[in-house]
Amino acid sequence: MSAAEILERNNVEVTGNPDGQPIVFAHGFGCDSNMWQLVVPRFQDRFKVVVFDHVGAGGSDVAAYDEAKYASLGGYASDVIEVCDALELRDVVLVGHSVSSMIGALACIQRPELFDKLVMVGPSPRYIDGDDYVGGFTEDDIVEMLDSLESNYLGWSAAMAPVIMGNPERPELGATLTASFCRTDPQIARRFARVTFLSDNRDDLAKVMTPTLVLQCRNDVIAPMAVGEYVSRSLPDARYVVLEATGHCPNLSAPEATAAAIAEFVGAGS
Repeated sequence: MSAAEILERNNVEVTGNPDGQPIVFAHGFGCDSNMWQLVVPRFQDRFKVVVFDHVGAGGSDVAAYDEAKYASLGGYASDVIEVCDALELRDVVLVGHSVSSMIGALACIQRPELFDKLVMVGPSPRYIDGDDYVGGFTEDDIVEMLDSLESNYLGWSAAMAPVIMGNPERPELGATLTASFCRTDPQIARRFARVTFLSDNRDDLAKVMTPTLVLQCRNDVIAPMAVGEYVSRSLPDARYVVLEATGHCPNLSAPEATAAAIAEFVGAGS
């Protein structure tokens, strides 16, 4: 696949300083690159800013979806690397939200020389509780959620988006996330949900040599505090920051705090 085809496949958009260090923003499940619209402006003066859509989301090429390739998060990690190579990026700061935190971890493991820093926003290496591990959900919880998503994706989106977003006093945020879910191809979203919520990347964390910032929100129903603490303990080189934000999407609900924490980590603080 040519560089142009890769950039079209993932609906890649490049803005900011063409001579700056590249910073790549990767969105989570049910989202698209629009989820970063309130964070990106903070970095455009100093950084070459790259946003993109995972295949099946936003303006990506849905025809490029390959069920075998995307049966694991590794398929999405390979896309991240291909986008970076297509743009000839080096010393990349990779910012991943939710499941893209783990996609980013896998990309850093596969090509450590490509990445300078990794930022994980609301990461979870495993959503299901087990042994002494707290993931936030029982296996029955996840199975019930996936069954609901399978039977009525749009209904599930309308019900779950406000819960995931949190901040009930700001219903417009839940509406924004619902709209994002509805822009995602339903069939692909169902498969991506299974890959996301049934994954177990706990053993991969120790392999991430890239300096990493773990950003954790308070009262996050998807990735509770115990999960963020586990991630930060398990990474070889991690900084753990708890944002004064609630819900699972601080890139929308608390963009200033999110951008400030990232900027401080990458040495772009004001």
